[in-house]
Amino acid sequence: MSSVPAFKRLPRAVREQQMLDAAVKVFSRRGFHAASMDEIAEDAGISKPMVYAYLGTKEELFVACLHREGTRMMQAIAGAAAPDLPADERLWRGLRAFFGFVGAYRDGWAVLYRQARGEQPFAGELATMRARLVEVVAGMLDHALRAEGREIAAIDLEVVAYALVGATESLADWLADHPDADPGKTATRMMNVAWLGAAQLLHGVTWRPPAV
Repeated sequence: MSSVPAFKRLPRAVREQQMLDAAVKVFSRRGFHAASMDEIAEDAGISKPMVYAYLGTKEELFVACLHREGTRMMQAIAGAAAPDLPADERLWRGLRAFFGFVGAYRDGWAVLYRQARGEQPFAGELATMRARLVEVVAGMLDHALRAEGREIAAIDLEVVAYALVGATESLADWLADHPDADPGKTATRMMNVAWLGAAQLLHGVTWRPPAV
């Protein structure tokens, strides 16, 4: 009797998603360096040679995981934040979609923002995704400002967008560590922090340091 395991035939796209599901789970738990292709193959219920044949080396597999989870996240945000909504509702819906992604795909969040950070060349992939998020947030704020008949310098808009994205990422890390926390309520809490400050900006209110 042959000792080679028999695998059920599945469409390539379905099989690849199974591999990515298993890889995200293992990478989130072990990190890139400690994760093994043997464990990923075992979790996916396939042979290790098949993982290599479909998705390449461990590095290529990790990048594929980053791309899939990043695409999921960006599609969720883009689908929720319709451009014809009022500025505050658009931002809130985007935040709700973002935290919804973190709540639904905690392993994906761990791979994107914990395991990839500080690991080259993966940190570059993460930086590209963050830059896209900052661009989206800056666009929302700019749209809201223009609707109020106001404009601010591009550098100020970029700084505010980076600050909001950074604060949102930190809160997402908190959410990932608190499975009982509600993503929708977390989005509302973040909105209160973000929008109350942005509302001051929209109306031209700025803080200035005291004269020394």
